[in-house]
Amino acid sequence: MVLLSTCNRVELYAAGENDAAPPAPGQLVRFLAECRGIDSADLEPVLVRESDAAAVRHLFSVAAGLDSMVLGEPQIVAQVKQAWALAREQETAGPLTAGMIQAALRTAKRVASETAIGRERLSIPSVAVADFARGVFERFDDKRVLLVGAGKMAHETLRYLLEAGARDIVIVNRSAPRAHDLAARIGARVGRFEALVDEIASADLIVSTTGATEPVVSLDAFAAAERQRGGRPLLVLDLAMPRDFDPRIGSRPGVWLYSIDDLGAACDANRRSRARELPGALAIIDEETRRFMGDLHHRSSAPVIERLRAGWAETGEAELDRLFRRLPSLDDASREEIRQAFDRYAAKLLHSPLASLRQESHAGPPHGLLDALRRLFALED
Repeated sequence: MVLLSTCNRVELYAAGENDAAPPAPGQLVRFLAECRGIDSADLEPVLVRESDAAAVRHLFSVAAGLDSMVLGEPQIVAQVKQAWALAREQETAGPLTAGMIQAALRTAKRVASETAIGRERLSIPSVAVADFARGVFERFDDKRVLLVGAGKMAHETLRYLLEAGARDIVIVNRSAPRAHDLAARIGARVGRFEALVDEIASADLIVSTTGATEPVVSLDAFAAAERQRGGRPLLVLDLAMPRDFDPRIGSRPGVWLYSIDDLGAACDANRRSRARELPGALAIIDEETRRFMGDLHHRSSAPVIERLRAGWAETGEAELDRLFRRLPSLDDASREEIRQAFDRYAAKLLHSPLASLRQESHAGPPHGLLDALRRLFALED
């Protein structure tokens, strides 16, 4: 059994050992309910059950990010790996779940490499930095970043900027304690809100995310800062709603001003781009599901194949012994040549039924062919 738990799902993947059936759905429901002290009758209506190929296809879709709230969300792969690591640590998993998880990770890798479903950024902060800021600046380690506001959006945008190499960061916020708290976590400097014009004059990139109801930076205030800038380029990411910067500032020479509307439109375009990749990703999911189930069904026929080969080998050995006793003058080289001829003959005779068995496995459990082989060659269980 493997337990996968993420921000918006709790899933149990269970399989039976050897030929045993997996736990009944009712048992799994009671287990989930008892874990959290919930009445199983309340839990039943919100649960979804899948089995066999449908369960495999669902896991593959989950691992590839196709079942996430954000299509193509890449963090889910790490969560699937974590679930598998926990199952191994607690010794609750077996070879079947191991094979299924490994196939799911392989499928996720194919979807990521063969489609663009996870390459487009969908969050405002990620688009602001990766698509807009990088369109203006090639590097950030030599740029001064001014953060106006210290809320969640500011923190998230700052995280992307730090990953991009930003080092010189100044935080200005009406609430000084909040600015000091954020600055302490990232090693930034805190500026005074009253000196905002001077901070703008020194900045190369500004991220503004306040909750003010009126523009924080008017055209006149920016003009005062502009006189001190000496014509240096400036990128402003105005992520506030309503805007923190007067829109007319964007028409000033050397200024790139983007609002949350601009970034939201880019996010929407990226979502549509991801959606166009969905059919290709689903085709990979279906292909890998058929591959896994075909291999699984073929492995289930292994005992019959082994008994068939063993029976033929035993019969062949008996006939060779009888032949060699009747031809005692044969030297070792001749005996070996005859033995190899017997082996090749047996392999060729077995090839057609085994190939049919393999082909039938890809369409489902080959019960009919297995039963026919058992009866035709008197194979005992």
